[in-house]
Amino acid sequence: MPQFPSGFLWGAATAPHQVEGNNVNSDWWALEQRMPGMQRSGDAIDSYHRYAEDMRLLAEAGLNAYRFGIEWARVEPVPGEFSRAELAHYRRMIDTALGLGLTPVVTLHHFTNPRWFAETGGWLGDQAVERFQTYVRQAAGILDGVEWVCTINEPNMLALMIGMARDAQTGRSTKDWMSPTVEGAARPVLPDPDPKIGARLAEAHDAAREVLKRHTGAAVGWTVACQALTPTPGNEDKLREVRYVREDLYLEAARGDDFIGVQSYSSQAVDENGVVPHPQSPDNTQTGNAYRPDALGIAVRHAWETTGGTPILVTENGIATADDSRRIAYTSEALGHLSAAMGDGIDVRGYLHWSALDNFEWGHWEPTFGLIAVDRTTFARHPKPSLAWLGEVARRGGI
Repeated sequence: MPQFPSGFLWGAATAPHQVEGNNVNSDWWALEQRMPGMQRSGDAIDSYHRYAEDMRLLAEAGLNAYRFGIEWARVEPVPGEFSRAELAHYRRMIDTALGLGLTPVVTLHHFTNPRWFAETGGWLGDQAVERFQTYVRQAAGILDGVEWVCTINEPNMLALMIGMARDAQTGRSTKDWMSPTVEGAARPVLPDPDPKIGARLAEAHDAAREVLKRHTGAAVGWTVACQALTPTPGNEDKLREVRYVREDLYLEAARGDDFIGVQSYSSQAVDENGVVPHPQSPDNTQTGNAYRPDALGIAVRHAWETTGGTPILVTENGIATADDSRRIAYTSEALGHLSAAMGDGIDVRGYLHWSALDNFEWGHWEPTFGLIAVDRTTFARHPKPSLAWLGEVARRGGI
């Protein structure tokens, strides 16, 4: 494998609700208490208190970047009242990362909202963009020294979740929880996100970017779930139609951003009827996805083309598996495809593995994506061989 360039970011990622624990003011916490069949986050893996240990494990392994989030529901527990203590907590996280030699990549919104925001219309409310912009203005005050900021994580998946919640409230969907990140026999293909919701999220991204560019020196972008969709013979037009609703609307909104966060796990085909379910196979991952490490190269190439050459930061790539040797094999091949894309002139600035730790997977605990295992009784961290392997890749700048 060719060497990756000097200054390339090598790291891992987490999301606040999935690792912190006891995010009691969020809409997801409320959903967990009332939704049948949905497991609860609870204490999660207590990273709210153990973030320094988590970061130290990454740094000691040889990684140089860590993507983590600020939890809006903690910072603004009631509308218009901001917690200085919580802002100071996230500033300490930034300082800890910098002190360990980890470049912080900070995400301002990773699926969860304050409960009050959801109860007053959420992203479909009349004041949604203004309220998000107000929160971002507060968060900007603690971002000194942060070089990378993601405004919204996977707005295409967020739009899907908002649509699912809306359908649940109107009785148009199952009463049992169906995770948006886990596919199976009951729902072999995720539904399309509503483009109207996508347009609202793009408006919020623009508003947040305006604040961040005015008050920070950070590179600003958002991250998109890139599905590496490919056409079956003769269905190129259908692919373009499906891909626009699921992905390209959000990639096009990133034109002119400082970077686009590409998040890729697997690939699916599109036939005349739409997205084809992942084939049933013993090789499928714990989330039901096909084992497709080549998806990262497909996703990066498409994002580069669709954004018109916006620099790329791989903000998530990984595999849900209990077999860590398989994680290493998957990641090694994915990096090979990423390197090939870079060799063709695509500007990629870094690779952040999902996830740093095994964590709460949006209603499920079973899928394990982490480089570090966690005992959920004692919260003891147990680094896997894949962490040392990826750290060595980072030290060498290649495999």
